[in-house]
Amino acid sequence: MKAYVSKTLLFTVLVFLFLSCNSNKTTAYIPTFPLGEFIRPEGVNPVLAPDSTSSFLCPMNQTVVRWEESDAFNPGAVVKDGKIYVLYRAEDNSAVGIGTRVSRVALAETEDGYTMRKFDAPIVYPADDSNKQYEWPGGCEDPRVAVTEDGTFVIFYTSWDRKVARLCVATSTDLVNWDKHGPVFANAYEGRFLDTWSKASSILTTIKDDKLVIKKINGQYFMYWGEYIIYGATSDDLVNWTPILNSDNELKVLMAPREGYFDSDLTECGPPAIYTDNGIILLYNGKNSARNGDPKYVTNAYCAGQALFDANDPTAYITRLDDPFLIPEADFEKSGQYPAGTVFIEGLVYHQKKWFLYYGCADSRVAVAIFDPAKNKKNIN
Repeated sequence: MKAYVSKTLLFTVLVFLFLSCNSNKTTAYIPTFPLGEFIRPEGVNPVLAPDSTSSFLCPMNQTVVRWEESDAFNPGAVVKDGKIYVLYRAEDNSAVGIGTRVSRVALAETEDGYTMRKFDAPIVYPADDSNKQYEWPGGCEDPRVAVTEDGTFVIFYTSWDRKVARLCVATSTDLVNWDKHGPVFANAYEGRFLDTWSKASSILTTIKDDKLVIKKINGQYFMYWGEYIIYGATSDDLVNWTPILNSDNELKVLMAPREGYFDSDLTECGPPAIYTDNGIILLYNGKNSARNGDPKYVTNAYCAGQALFDANDPTAYITRLDDPFLIPEADFEKSGQYPAGTVFIEGLVYHQKKWFLYYGCADSRVAVAIFDPAKNKKNIN
């Protein structure tokens, strides 16, 4: 599936490419907007699917459960020791319907990007711990993961008590053992946003020494977040985050849905955002509205978009694609828990000079699309 750029964006893109090709000559590859084209490799998708034989002793209900019996979807991804690790949302068969089963975060590894070896048990799940009040009974959903330069892995996920969704954070040095730190906004503004519905973090990263790592900007860590509207937040320690407010002391809107477009119903953050000297590239999920959407795409379908923000001010929106760069096409992307069609992007890694984009398919499977810059001259100096 190719990226589509409207005529209104052509000038912006040409200027962006000119700047990219004439800056930072010591770097062989500089990401440019839009990133891609992403191609589904033939004969490998879906790369992850449910497994009715996997079981473990659940500390929440003290019984052995088949923790990925029903669905495996919505993956984050990161590189460690020359391999890609995919952290995906796994659901048991404890109920019927989206949001009613128990979700846990599981782990798989791959050397080639699509031949997966699953780990035997989930790695982040509702347990008898300090976060139980936020994770029982619904669990841990939709992981996004990134890594610092010193090798600390940071996962952002949604805790679901079946009342309020809360964006939570955990850290690890090995991707298997995780320290939960609770809701990311718990301490901001005296807890004002602790019980506010929050999901979907895209932390700012950059390529350094051929690795995609977490980056500070203006002395702080930065993330885009939000399920319907995209907001921003900053942090000094990756654990405690402060939402950015506007002059009215309310959440500052950085990007919102557009009538008549594929992202007319919501704009939800995807994988980690990518910093370049010429702008910040944010990959996101758009949902097509039944009332005022784009008739070219299926009603309620989730498609993948890209937006560009200012390199010096990550809250300053510049532009976005008018059409998605990835849409539901395969049967398994249009059949499952969400039959309207879903390509839900959450995991993005730079590995062996290629970009691997991992996404959920109809809330039931995991697939990958790959962008090889060597086959696209606009991304080579």
